[in-house]
Order: sequence, then C-alpha cells, then structure tokens
Amino acid sequence: MRFLGELREGDMVSETYLCKTKNVQKTKMGKSYYSLLLQDKSGTVDAKVWELSNAIEHFEQMAYIHVEGQVTSFQGSLQMNIRRIRVAQEGEYDPTDYVPSSKRNIEEMYKELTALLATVREPHLKRLVDGYFIDNKEFIKAFKKHSAAKSVHHGFIGGLLEHTLGVVKFCDYMAGAYSILNRDLLLTAAAFHDVGKLWELSDFPENDYTDDGQLLGHIFLGAELLGNAIRTIPGFPKKLASELRHCILAHHGELEYGSPKKPAIAEAMALNFADNADAKMQTLLELFESGGNENGNEWLGYNRLFESNIRKTSI
Repeated sequence: MRFLGELREGDMVSETYLCKTKNVQKTKMGKSYYSLLLQDKSGTVDAKVWELSNAIEHFEQMAYIHVEGQVTSFQGSLQMNIRRIRVAQEGEYDPTDYVPSSKRNIEEMYKELTALLATVREPHLKRLVDGYFIDNKEFIKAFKKHSAAKSVHHGFIGGLLEHTLGVVKFCDYMAGAYSILNRDLLLTAAAFHDVGKLWELSDFPENDYTDDGQLLGHIFLGAELLGNAIRTIPGFPKKLASELRHCILAHHGELEYGSPKKPAIAEAMALNFADNADAKMQTLLELFESGGNENGNEWLGYNRLFESNIRKTSI
C-alpha cells in the first residue's frame, strides 16, 4: 500500500483510503463538487472531486474508497484531485492500515509520564494524580489510545499521551528554571490539561467531535472532571483546588482561543506556554513530513495556522 505520508506533489495515485469526511460544496460558478478528507495510518490529506461524473461511484462518509487521481499542492499543503472513485470491497484493504498512530512506543511514553508524575509530593495533588494515572485502569486504557485533536496536531492514536508528556516535560523544565513556579501544581495541571478530550473526541476511526465536544468543549469537560474528583479527596485545600482548575480553564491563553479565563497565576501562564509550544512544534513536524518538497531547503508555501510562508531549515 502507498500511504498518504509518502505522497509528493505530482504523484499519480491509484489506492484505497478511508473517507474521513465528505462534503458537497459549490464553486463560485455554482458547480457542485466533493470536498473529502482521506485518511490512513500515516495521516490525512484534503481531496477534491471537481467532476461528478459516472466515474464517481456513490459512497458515504467513513467508507473505504478506491481513488484514482493526482497529488497537487494548495497553500503549502498537499491536495489530491480525484478523477475516479469506487467503494472498496471487503478483503481489498486491512483496517489497521487506516488508523494513524504515534511513531513512539505508547508503553514507554506512559512509563516516562508516570515517572515524572511520581515526583509530585503535595499529598492532595498526589492522590489526585494517582487516582487517575496509576489506579484508574479504565482511564489509563482510554488515555493511552486517544488522540489530542481532530486535525492540526497529535491527531492519532497515542496523540493525547504524546502531547501530554511533551507538555509535562516542558513544565518540568520551567519549574526548575523559575523559582516562582509551584512545581507540584504545574505538573498536575499539565497532566490533566487536556483530559477533557477523552469526551470531546470520539474514538478512531471516526476521531470526530462528540455532542459534548461541540456543546461544552474539552476545557470545560476537564475542569468539571477535576472539580468532581477534588470533592472526593478529604481536606483538599480550597485555594489549591481553585488554582488547579484555573490552570485548566486558562491553558489556551486567550478568550478568542477558547479559554474562559486568561492566565492569572504563574503556573497557568507556564502551562499555556508549554501547551502552545508543544502543539506548534508538532504541527511543524507534521507539516514538514507531509510537505510536497523532497529538498530540505525548499519553501513549503503560506500556512494559515502560522500566518507565514514556511520552509525547512537549510541544514
């Protein structure tokens, strides 16, 4: 099988992929076309069907489809222009080829994460952390396999774990570098900052927003989980509880980015910086891996997420 991550601009394609999303749209001239998101375990790619002819067999979203077309580039990202589509038959594909997964070993990542969290000393925070990341087998199983996003960054099995580990490690560094930070509070907040995504996003292969994800969002869901958990721990300091939940509520940094509160304490600011840095560096990594140019010093084009024309470093 030729995976999406191997495709380059100009390639001709005849392969089976999972149709993650299917939308009927219209051009400026009023002509209907399909806008698709194709997926395999290496990632996703935007696809367009400009001519809705007899060569385009009827298919539904989340179907495995055999496509024929050519890879192009649009605004710095690969895009596939499809000429022919048929629904793939059972036995023509292996479903495990279509579930994107972290390139890192999940068990090793979880072991590294729990080793860092084991250094949390404040007794109430330690009980909170252990109650989920050590003792709650159902939570651990879900946390290990879940993604951190529908798209953009860490949108793969193990993505939530990989992103959380990256944020915890960033926070651990900052706690050692800046004495104003309460390390136990910061690491606990980092561990829990995105747990709401367990309920915001559905499992693979869908990996799409749930009703609670659309109506409430992962920031509220994570803060609610912590509030409920804190109430089960006798004597949990009220001010510490508020500070921890504030870190979750403020970790996107700005109101326009979905945070109901802006950071008001140092730990919330540090968590926002760590979350943003890890997300953006992973976004660049995925962009470079899917970029259409083999040459490391080629420009990849304008990227709307960074609002800049992006290229790889020359060396």
